[in-house]
Amino acid sequence: MQETNRRNFNAVLMALVAVVLWSLNFIIARGIVGKIPPVSLAFFRWASAAVFLFPFVIRKTKEEWHAIKKSFPYFFWVSLSGITLFNTFVYFGGHHTTATNLAIIGTTSSPIFSLVLARIFLKEKIDFYKFTGMALCIAGILILLSGGDWDNLIKFRFTKGDKWVLAGAFCFAVYNILVRKKPGNISSGSFLFVAITFGALMLLPFYLMERTATPAIAWNGELVLIILFLGAGASVLAYTCWNVALNVLGAGRTALFGNLLPIFSSIEAVLILNESFMTLHFVSMVLVFAGIVLSNLKIFKS
Repeated sequence: MQETNRRNFNAVLMALVAVVLWSLNFIIARGIVGKIPPVSLAFFRWASAAVFLFPFVIRKTKEEWHAIKKSFPYFFWVSLSGITLFNTFVYFGGHHTTATNLAIIGTTSSPIFSLVLARIFLKEKIDFYKFTGMALCIAGILILLSGGDWDNLIKFRFTKGDKWVLAGAFCFAVYNILVRKKPGNISSGSFLFVAITFGALMLLPFYLMERTATPAIAWNGELVLIILFLGAGASVLAYTCWNVALNVLGAGRTALFGNLLPIFSSIEAVLILNESFMTLHFVSMVLVFAGIVLSNLKIFKS
């Protein structure tokens, strides 16, 4: 039991690391508008991630190539949902909505999608802990979205960018479900490398199309560093941590950690952009943390 609790605790830490890295991705998605088109950003992010992973996993990938080839249809859907479409949709959304909306809409919808899909396809139960935890998380995000004024929620309307983010959230929920179906004879490193490489290759034709229709990218040191961070941090490290959490905690529970994205984004905005931290941010944070703790309480009791 003690070993199980340690494993669960480590999985929770992995999920938190992934969310911190991804929270920066939402800020980048908005802040980089005008410097690089969305498909190009996604393509260079995943291409660099594949390059980072290559020397560490190529030997194991060769050993497991026969099993990987048999799972090509599976990898197609994993790569399409979690690599090719998810972040590309977020980057498109960044051209039409705020960074706050990117984080809030994605994080309120994706856990709900994940819980429903996990119930349908993985038969994961939505017990009292999960349901109540999800309700607390959503309440906390709604407080943040309202800005302290509930009229803002009543008047809220989805923009074009919000719809892109909603589509991305659904794609990530599908990815969460598919990762739970990972073939047991394929190691985690090989799985991530193949998924990322496939995803980048599927983006390639769309990148080439976008390149002919948009101005040339003005490369500079800052843009290169952003791509490197997205490739190594928000892709390789974050997805590795997230996949560990998915396999230990399950798709439904792990998805709830995504509700921390706007909370971390708010904190980062205070530290990096010197934005103010208001009472509603604190209340929202408390509710989201309470929801996550409650939804994961059962795994530490079992």
